Amino acid sequence: MKIKINEPILLSPVCKDIIWGGNRLAKEFGKGNGKFERIAETWELTVRDDAVSTVSGGELDGKPLSELEDTEDFPVLIKFIDAKENLSVQVHPGNEYAKKYEGDLGKTEMWYVVDALPGAQLVYGLRNGIDKEDFKKAVEENKIGECLNYVDVHRGDVFFIPAGCVHAIGGGILIAEIQQSSNVTYRVYDYDRGRELHVKKALDVIELRTKEEIEEIRYSCADEISGELLADCEIFRVEKKSSESCKKIEGNCDKFRHLLVISGKGRVGALEVCAGSSVLLPKGCERVELDGDFEFVLTVVK
Repeated sequence: MKIKINEPILLSPVCKDIIWGGNRLAKEFGKGNGKFERIAETWELTVRDDAVSTVSGGELDGKPLSELEDTEDFPVLIKFIDAKENLSVQVHPGNEYAKKYEGDLGKTEMWYVVDALPGAQLVYGLRNGIDKEDFKKAVEENKIGECLNYVDVHRGDVFFIPAGCVHAIGGGILIAEIQQSSNVTYRVYDYDRGRELHVKKALDVIELRTKEEIEEIRYSCADEISGELLADCEIFRVEKKSSESCKKIEGNCDKFRHLLVISGKGRVGALEVCAGSSVLLPKGCERVELDGDFEFVLTVVK
């Protein structure tokens, strides 16, 4: 019997130690309870066979999220990512290809840049005029950098990354990521770290877009009135909010919603929150009062 709840719950993440990660998630957000010297990612909201968030505190403390009502086939995975070093250059497939060849979902995602060191960059698509043959040749000749569209990164930047878009997070960037619940990644370049590459599959799924088309995708969800809307697709809707201007969250009680606190502290209903807190608003949660001074990324799971 699944557990039914209608009040906000705090979640404990799944911590991932990957070679390119740093220690900011532990130092600044208190992740890992001192058990990790390096944390590349924290999976703040996940219901997958290979990783499940758990409830933190209260009567359900330690319960896996999969035991709660309506969490089967949960479509969204939410992370913090601390890139101390460059991540691999990669691409994700769409649903049809991923289902056929990987038995998983495809992966569309978006990034909100929580912080970035001066000079930080990321890869966002390919340079204009690059086709798949150019890209394949560049990979074979170890000249992939000549094909990539590099973008300077600053705190507060937003990037929407549809399936098929070549991308890579650069070193010195701390990101909140909202994505489809998929772990399918095709690497094409990994800085000679010795990990497996997936060039053939990557070439199958890459979508060729001009720099202008990529920029149009990036800003297609910009909310010119409030500046709050970050992304809106068939899987999720994401907004950036502040407890000072948003005193309550109400409506959408037929959908899961999630708050990822990125700065400050306060309360979400009866829960105390601070930078790094992950709060799930389950279905049936009609209204939640916010108090204090904190910023958060609000995701509505469609």
